[in-house]
Amino acid sequence: MTRLLRARRRTGSRTRRLLELHLLVAVFSALLAMTALLVSYREVQNAAGEMRTHAAPAVQGVASTQLALLRAHREAVTSVDHGIDRVVGAGARYEAQLAAANQGLSRLSDVQIDGARGRGILETVNGVLTSYSGSITPGTAKYVDDELMQAQKLAEAKRQLDRPGTGVVPRLDVLQQHQMRRMTRISTLGPLQRTGWAVAELGLLVLALTLLSALRLLRTRCGRSLEPWLLTALLLTAALAVLPLRATVATQERLDGARHALTAIDERAADHDRLAEAQSYVTRTSLDLRDRLAAESWQSWTYYGALGAGALVLLLPVAGLGRRLTADYYWRAG
Repeated sequence: MTRLLRARRRTGSRTRRLLELHLLVAVFSALLAMTALLVSYREVQNAAGEMRTHAAPAVQGVASTQLALLRAHREAVTSVDHGIDRVVGAGARYEAQLAAANQGLSRLSDVQIDGARGRGILETVNGVLTSYSGSITPGTAKYVDDELMQAQKLAEAKRQLDRPGTGVVPRLDVLQQHQMRRMTRISTLGPLQRTGWAVAELGLLVLALTLLSALRLLRTRCGRSLEPWLLTALLLTAALAVLPLRATVATQERLDGARHALTAIDERAADHDRLAEAQSYVTRTSLDLRDRLAAESWQSWTYYGALGAGALVLLLPVAGLGRRLTADYYWRAG
């Protein structure tokens, strides 16, 4: 009898150590996996939000502003070349395009993604554009009877518009290059984010294997054919390994599509030979892109659902294994 009691104590001691080890591994892997998962998921959602509210409008804004300025200048030169600058209202189309460019610059100051450098470029562009207006407007309206002065004003306006390095369009080109690089970084899943997801999935795999081992241990050594707390935690672990990752893949696909669309917009804006067609394309693509990037409520709910499930995955093993550890019959063989 004494030997049997000693054997049971040794078996109970080993079982307790195994249960404690399983509990420790489950808690650590749950903490590691959920931290990596929630941070990685939030990073992708933040990237989608920044793309929607700043990056896409900024790239579209620069393209639209450049095209409007070039279209305004072309309309002004065309009116002079065809001798219709003397007609009342002949400058309406030019003025409409110039007004659109000014509005675009105003919006860009709020959404540009090049930081202080971008703000400095826009301030300079606004100053040069004021000088441009001071040249093009007299050239098309004031000096209609003085061909030499008119030609001088138009040439001066053209230099201010497209002079390499210092003109309005080249400066906007520089801003757009910086923004395109920033937009690419925002919309691309970087090595750090990939590592975060790898850590999250690996942690969830370790947690699932630990829970399965704990269920087997309870069945063979504690006479428990099924532990509902651990079984529930196992099902939640499987859901966490699949659902947030699928939501992230869907979001990343939208970001990839947005990056390709913005690259196409930038390329079409560089086509100065067909300004009207380029403007139409940029407007149409921008509207379509805005609809595709519209926020979807299920993405936020996925995050909060993962947060709640993560809390349960952390607490349920503690409840299930803790209950076995505090029971006076945990050491019994099944």
